[in-house]
Amino acid sequence: MARRVRRPLGPLDLRSQAILRAVIEEYVTTAQPVGSQALVDRYGLGVSSATVRNILAELEIAGLLGHPHTSAGRVPTDAGYRFFVESMVDVVPLPAVEQLMIRHQFGQVEFASEHWFRLAATTLAGLTRSAGIATPAKPHAAHIRRVDLVAVNERMASLILVLREGAIKQAVVTLDEADADIVDQSTLNGVAGLLNERLLDRTATSAEQLVDTLDTDDPVARIAAKVGERIVRILRDYDAAAVEEVFSDGLLNVMEAPEFAQSDKLRQVFSALENRAYLGELVGSVAGTGRIRVVIGAENPREEMHDVSLVLAPYGRPGRAIGVVGVLGPTRMSYSNAIGTVSFVSGLMNELLDHLYA
Repeated sequence: MARRVRRPLGPLDLRSQAILRAVIEEYVTTAQPVGSQALVDRYGLGVSSATVRNILAELEIAGLLGHPHTSAGRVPTDAGYRFFVESMVDVVPLPAVEQLMIRHQFGQVEFASEHWFRLAATTLAGLTRSAGIATPAKPHAAHIRRVDLVAVNERMASLILVLREGAIKQAVVTLDEADADIVDQSTLNGVAGLLNERLLDRTATSAEQLVDTLDTDDPVARIAAKVGERIVRILRDYDAAAVEEVFSDGLLNVMEAPEFAQSDKLRQVFSALENRAYLGELVGSVAGTGRIRVVIGAENPREEMHDVSLVLAPYGRPGRAIGVVGVLGPTRMSYSNAIGTVSFVSGLMNELLDHLYA
């Protein structure tokens, strides 16, 4: 048998587009290779089964469909999904009722907290039956919103640092032995008050400059300088991380997909997502575009991600803070639903951050 030679993809006529769309929709629904008769029976294509077979063969030659050797049917390739996403997808917006419900849910959670991101991941997972992903909005340089100190004992205090971007950092500060006699909650309240007065909206660099000017002859200022040094270290560590944390939900949705009957495959996927450097590259690539990015199968540079697709969108404001929300699922996902849902959630997160920065 002569081997078919893949030729460069040219424009598809409307009939070929309709058949490619039907194959993708059928495969997304059934997870089974799609035959010509099934398409004729279910999609009202208005052509014979023989004509459909010929077009399927052409789409396969073009590299848009694959042909599993154990089946007479065909399945979309990564290139087929890419063509569909770029040229044919009809984005499905969320119904108005669901939009109102989601807005209400976000209105019930704590403002500018990790609950935002957990809820974003849960919302995306539930609406797409995939895994939802959300990263906190992260600036190049974080700004201090509030400092609180709680006495642990005469030598130790618990530091709670709230950042303008919504993150909350906690640390234990060990105070100098010389200050043990004067450290109580009243003193720490005074220290926190001084730091809040001096450091509000400061970044690591400007905070360090102010901390260095504190009068260490004054006990309260001396303790404030000690705490301020710790605050600067926390800010620098936070700024250095490309991605601080990833919130996810809906892993069971992906596990139930037949593509992941082997649990090891899915474990490798989420192991890759735990790699902060890799996630940082993803966030950076999405943030730079300012629009939704779809990464399909082998388009992903990491081999363990070749069986999944990511639909990601940035939220936030360049120069202030950028985060990413999205979904992860098998390449056999409903891209129209995923893109519409991710678009809505990223827009909602933008609105929330606008209020935060107002």
